[in-house]
Amino acid sequence: MRPLVRSSDNPIITTMDLPRGLPDLVDSSSVFNPGAVRWGDRYMLMLRVQTRGRRTHLVMAESKNGREFSVWPEIVRLPGLDRLGEKIYHVYDPRITPLDDEFLVMFAADTETGCKLGTARTTDFRNFELVGLGDHPDIRNGVILPRRFGDRYLRYDRPNRVADAGAPGTGDEIVLSESHDLLEWRPLGPVMRGRPRYWDERIGAGPPPVRTRRGWLLLYHGIATHFGSVSIYQAGVALFDLDDPLQLIGRSRDNVLEPRKMYELVGQVPNVVFPSGMIVDDFDSDGFACEDSLVRVYYGAADTSVCLATGTIGGLLSAVEDR
Repeated sequence: MRPLVRSSDNPIITTMDLPRGLPDLVDSSSVFNPGAVRWGDRYMLMLRVQTRGRRTHLVMAESKNGREFSVWPEIVRLPGLDRLGEKIYHVYDPRITPLDDEFLVMFAADTETGCKLGTARTTDFRNFELVGLGDHPDIRNGVILPRRFGDRYLRYDRPNRVADAGAPGTGDEIVLSESHDLLEWRPLGPVMRGRPRYWDERIGAGPPPVRTRRGWLLLYHGIATHFGSVSIYQAGVALFDLDDPLQLIGRSRDNVLEPRKMYELVGQVPNVVFPSGMIVDDFDSDGFACEDSLVRVYYGAADTSVCLATGTIGGLLSAVEDR
């Protein structure tokens, strides 16, 4: 059995599900790449919505069953974003980490000096406190670990050090970074690299990692670029040491989800499965994800809609092989 199985309801959110009363979202082109988290008895998504003018907004959606979502009739506001001293064109691809009785949202922000990673915090998903933007010149795919290490926050991120012809900056390695204030981040070193000529030549972290008894389980995206005429975005898994998240224990040889359905093959950007949110139902008394727990993976399909795939922690761990 495959580690992840698509929902028969896919796509679970399209532009048809967006509220009609918001002028900024009228006739939007796409909704995709959501951050995801459990909040009490509700499943929460923070959606990336793109308009016909290629403006980007963040919008919340909630569900009681993790499958049927109601989109909130308001746009997420990050007070102070316009006072940071530089032009910010787009805020997008949020990842949500529950930590210390609050939720930390890490997002990408396109600026004059490249893509940066910003952080905001919230307790109710209506009021957000902006922490700020980091100063790394060009970076994406930042995910904060849901546990502190002493007085440090840790995150996996992806510096954009690779420039493909005619495409935005990208990267072929994931790095572990540390911070004491969620603003200034110091790289500790690379944790994994892309594999040339295979499915994950370019890579980046997906949702925030999950703490299991075997290690930190990270879902990541891989991009196959060697086809020349098209890039293919897929999903895989990696496992890192619990006490030292710099140490890679293993990763999947094959992808665990790839574009096969029409809604993944055709859209704004064809051939894309982009995992950005993952919700685990059950944890044991020590805070480790149970291996038989249901896992819901929310992903962007062809940069056009939001889709859902399900599996178990044990099923994802079974895909990990020695590095």
